[in-house]
Amino acid sequence: MDWKRFFKESNLMFVIYMLLLAAVVGAIIVSIVLLSLNRYTQHNVEVEVPNICSLYIEEANLLLASEQLHVQVIDSTYSRKVPLGTIVEQNPLPGAKVKHGRSIYAIVNAKQQRQVPLPDLHDMSYRQAEATLKAVNLLISRVEYEPSEYKDLVLDVRQDEQSLVAGTRLVEGTGVVLVVGKGSGTEQVIVPALVGKTLEEARNALLGMRLIVGATDYDVPPVPQTEVDYRIYQQSPAAGQWITEGSHVDLSLSTDTLKTPTVIEDDEEDFF
Repeated sequence: MDWKRFFKESNLMFVIYMLLLAAVVGAIIVSIVLLSLNRYTQHNVEVEVPNICSLYIEEANLLLASEQLHVQVIDSTYSRKVPLGTIVEQNPLPGAKVKHGRSIYAIVNAKQQRQVPLPDLHDMSYRQAEATLKAVNLLISRVEYEPSEYKDLVLDVRQDEQSLVAGTRLVEGTGVVLVVGKGSGTEQVIVPALVGKTLEEARNALLGMRLIVGATDYDVPPVPQTEVDYRIYQQSPAAGQWITEGSHVDLSLSTDTLKTPTVIEDDEEDFF
């Protein structure tokens, strides 16, 4: 017997046997891994996305829970056409096929109504004021006309019979009343006493007499936060003069208490 040849052939068979065994074991491992991945990733297991638009987040999560889906809010917007706090847009869209556990991304309508600052409309033409209000989503509910030197000029902005100052925050879509000049009248009115008053108090007093605030002169230029601290120390025309309705009254303002005496309300007329 050729022992050398025998051992040589035996080693070859052993190598072939081991290679076959390794191939079989490898195939089994790959099959197990693929089956595990299919089960883990739920391959070919999909559900249909329901429509969650116009629902509140809590309602949407209840609807999606049966399909092992959930809502994830990614943004908010504001619309007056749908209820506050409801979903206005979703991704994926209704009817799309997704796997269990998937997030449904949603854009939600704000829970509070948006507010915008009232622009400064004083001494602005009616057409310009109308366009300015429209640009910030405010409306003109009514127009009232008062005598003034200039026709179609905005004299005041009101709501609920109260004058509004520029910067007042209003809910979008709110209507305001514009007081607009209709040109000078013919009646004579007496100029009220304005010394010691704030600019807003003076404006209201003048409008009550069908007069208008004219030039405003500050001895020291104010910043917006301190403007309410200024008081009138001089007016022209002076208090007690008779002028045509719709005329302007110029005002000088200061925070210097030596210039601006404290306002003392007139006592009732003493008949004794």
